[in-house]
Formats: sequence, C-alpha cells, structure tokens
Amino acid sequence: SSEVLEAIENVIQGVLQSLAQKKAPVLSVANRADWRNIEFKDSVGLQMIPGCTTKQIRSDCPQSARRFALMLKILSMIYKMVQSNTYATKRDIYYSDTLLFGSQNVVDHIINDISCMLKIPRRSLHVLSTTKGFVAGNLSYTEEDGTKVNCTCSATAVTVPSNVQGIKNLTSHARFILIVEKDATFQRLLDDDFFNKVSPCIMITGRGVPDLNTRLLVRKLWDSFQIPIFTLMDADPHGVEIMCVYKYGSVSMSFEAHHLTVPSVKWLGLLPSDLQRLNICKDALIPFTKQDENKLASIQKRPYIACEPLWKKELEIMAASKLKAEIQVLTSLSSDYLSRVYLPNKLQFGGWL
Repeated sequence: SSEVLEAIENVIQGVLQSLAQKKAPVLSVANRADWRNIEFKDSVGLQMIPGCTTKQIRSDCPQSARRFALMLKILSMIYKMVQSNTYATKRDIYYSDTLLFGSQNVVDHIINDISCMLKIPRRSLHVLSTTKGFVAGNLSYTEEDGTKVNCTCSATAVTVPSNVQGIKNLTSHARFILIVEKDATFQRLLDDDFFNKVSPCIMITGRGVPDLNTRLLVRKLWDSFQIPIFTLMDADPHGVEIMCVYKYGSVSMSFEAHHLTVPSVKWLGLLPSDLQRLNICKDALIPFTKQDENKLASIQKRPYIACEPLWKKELEIMAASKLKAEIQVLTSLSSDYLSRVYLPNKLQFGGWL
C-alpha cells in the first residue's frame, strides 16, 4: 500500500510543481487503445511496449479539463481507500456522485487509465470489479474472509469471487477446465450434470465478454493446477474475439497481460469445420452482417493469428462461407447432442486446436 500511496503522491507533486511554476498541469497516460503500442509475445499474449506513445490530459484545454479533474477526484478517492484499507467497486465510485461522473463508462475508463499510468494493478488500487462470471464443477477454495466455497456439490453455479487474488487453499481433481462463452450453454451443461459425467472438470463462463475477475480466475486456476483449458464458443467472429481475450488478452488491458492471459488455451468448439463435418443444415446457420465481416477481417490481421495456422484455416472457412452458428445449433441434431456426443467425442479424440 505504501507503494500505491507514493505513486499517487508523485502524480500530485507533479501537479503542484506545475502550478508553482505558473504552468498548466498535465497528466500523461499511455495510449492504451493504439495497436502500435502493443507487441505480441507468444508466452504472454498482447503486452504494452516499454516506450509506448502517451496522450496528454491537460488542465487548460476545454476538451480534456473535465477528464483531468475527474482523474484527480478518483485519485483522491483511491488514496483514501488505500489509507483506510477499504475497498469499493467501480459501481460504488460512480454512484458516489452520478452527476459529476455522468456515466459508469467514464469511471471505468479513468480507473484503467490510472492503473496504467501508475503501473499498479487495479486490485492494488482497492477498486473491485463487479463480477458477472460463474464457476461450477470440481473445485473448492477459501475466500479472503475465511468462507469455504465448494463448487462441486452445488446444483447451481457459484459467482466468481470479487477478490480472486485473495482466495486460497484451492483444491480440485479436475482433468480440464472448460470456458463456455454463454450463460445459456453453461446452464444447459450444468443441468445435464456434464462436469460429473464425462470426467471431473471445472466449468467457467464470463457470460459473453469476460470481466476482469473471470479472467483473473482462469489465470489463477491455470497457475494452480496446470491442466488443459478448452473454450466452447459460438462459431462466429464475436466468439473468436472472446476466446482471444482469454488466450491473448485485450488491447485496452495489455498493461496487465502478465496477470490475465493464458496462452495455452485451446479452441475446442464450435469450429467452422464442425458445421460441415456434422452436416448442419444450411437453414440453421445465420448469414454474416457487415459488422461480422469487418470483425473477422480485423481478427485475421492480428499478430497472434499468424502463430496459429489451424485457427487461421478455420477463420478462412468462416470467411468463405459468410455464415455463422451459435452453439445451440447442435440441438438441431438432438436436444442433448452437445453434452452426450459432441463434447465427449471432442475430448476423447483430441478434437481441439
């Protein structure tokens, strides 16, 4: 905590020095959204380059003065929380003054900018993310406050903990981890008792694009157990994008890649080639939108796709057909095809990339 307080004090000292010299204070923040500031390293994923370009948030410029003020406001809130050893969610910060902040999005962006500027993980700033992910299966652990959580005996999923770094005593006999893109598919597998039937496993869903805690948990499970991690996504550009976030990270959070990415993640399904292999009826597939085409084209250009020739081939199949499919398309073969046939066969015969 002293490191965090010192980092914030240094920023404020810089502001005061500028004012003493009758200069307008400026905050320099790394340009997080610029691909030119990102390098791909196959052992880590997407990470920020050391000498990346920065943008200046000036206090004397009408376009950025408000953002400058909000950054100082949130820095002061973080300083108080670290001093008093209290925590708040991003949502708490927004609701402390909704008129001032204007939207939750503004708060989220500023907190990421501060975390990047100070080079300190968000968790150490005492800011918690609101969790939306679920975990189920062969796993038990103790939360920071001593609560014992057992995901094995639960008929319903357990919410991913809001303080992943604080959990300890993780135990599991799982043979693999299955990341499921969507909540509906996750619940279906839960109802089918999938994680007990095939072989013991841990199932996780970020319910779409994963939040920070879900990504931290996947990474923690990988560090703890070193077992295979498979992804089950829709066969569409959006599903591929989500899988890449787990495996390689995202551009906006590349400054925290070392805590978040798991480059060993494998693509289990739904593969575009599966649609042909299983003779899925064309009527059950969905035509691409212009947005899908653009998203797929952008993914195909990314540096990590060059390292994954088999993924590249699948994306080419998708681009050529201009058709996409949700995991639910397998119900056109039979209602429990996913848990009874598709996943067991894939896992038994190594049908992943």
